[in-house]
Amino acid sequence: MTRYAFFDLLPPQATMLDDVLAGLTATPKQIAPKYFYDARGCELFEAICALPEYYPTRTELAIMAAHAPAMAAELGNDCTLIEIGCGNSEKSRLLLDALRPPEFVAVDIAAEQLQVSCDALSQALPQMKTVALRADFEWPLAIPAAAGLQAPRRALYFPGSTIGNFTPAHARDFLSRWAPVLGRGGGALIGVDLKKDRARLDAAYNDAQGVTAAFNLNLLARFNRELGAAFDLAAFRHRAFYAESAGRIEMHLESQRAQSVAIGSTQIDFAAQETIRSEISCKYSIAEFQQLGRDAGYVPQCHWTDAEQLFAVFFFALPA
Repeated sequence: MTRYAFFDLLPPQATMLDDVLAGLTATPKQIAPKYFYDARGCELFEAICALPEYYPTRTELAIMAAHAPAMAAELGNDCTLIEIGCGNSEKSRLLLDALRPPEFVAVDIAAEQLQVSCDALSQALPQMKTVALRADFEWPLAIPAAAGLQAPRRALYFPGSTIGNFTPAHARDFLSRWAPVLGRGGGALIGVDLKKDRARLDAAYNDAQGVTAAFNLNLLARFNRELGAAFDLAAFRHRAFYAESAGRIEMHLESQRAQSVAIGSTQIDFAAQETIRSEISCKYSIAEFQQLGRDAGYVPQCHWTDAEQLFAVFFFALPA
């Protein structure tokens, strides 16, 4: 029995084909990272999070375990907590146990994982009203009136350094667009991967077991399954590297030869060694991210980090 309200706010499936064709006919070729997260992609990402090289997830979890009560005190337990990119809800459960808000809204593009997470949360915290929104959170989002939210304040929770998938300008615009959804006196709690040495960053996105490579290549497998594409996965390879001047990791799929790939009735030509950029992951210093929040109209309040300063969770407030 469903214990929560579910709203599917995604546009029709045809939009995915339009997005993919637009990205693959652009120069340079690129794909939005939101398309990583079909059911197989979600499984592979969970496996990535457990890898020894991939420090962000375990580091952020440790920060949440140590400081969730302090974060809850900043947020205030009279708020609706809105989590975007909720994933398996492991981090949100730590925060929700400390905060005990009256209402929780989970937003994710992956329907199956969203439903599994919300079902578990609604059973564990039955006194909390749980609402699931399947949506592309990159774009302006209106929470349906039918959700019946009544708490006097709203706070955003955006973990996992997913905000790093946007350029700094895009991240600023993203936060600006969310400000009206949160309203006056609202807040935002955001997990951010910090700048560090190149070797550690490169290793995190090029694991020895090849799980990240499989995650990246699953994009092409998904397009084959869902869009009728004809990608030969063996003709592409995973590439990831830290672009220090831009302060970001870039993930690419590199064509191993000159080839032409059909997606429906469209042919996409690739030169040898031409790439599809599948993800960026921007890294920030503490001061840089505080300034980004200010530029978006938020007021930095506090932040929490680990002993090595690998990762940080920032809390911002909106003017009352």
